[in-house]
Amino acid sequence: MSGRVAWRKSSRSGGTGGDCVELAHTRSAVLVRDSKNPDGPKLVFTPAHFAGFLNALRNG
Repeated sequence: MSGRVAWRKSSRSGGTGGDCVELAHTRSAVLVRDSKNPDGPKLVFTPAHFAGFLNALRNG
């Protein structure tokens, strides 16, 4: 995870600065962080695991 990555805010995040998550993609990982704490901990998923996570969310 060295170097800079381009973070983007979730489309579901409100414009009021409330509960927001941001995602970044690298060649080998999908990173997730709390936008209010950009220097805090990050979740790291392989692309396959993140796709499975999203699929599980979509299908309940």
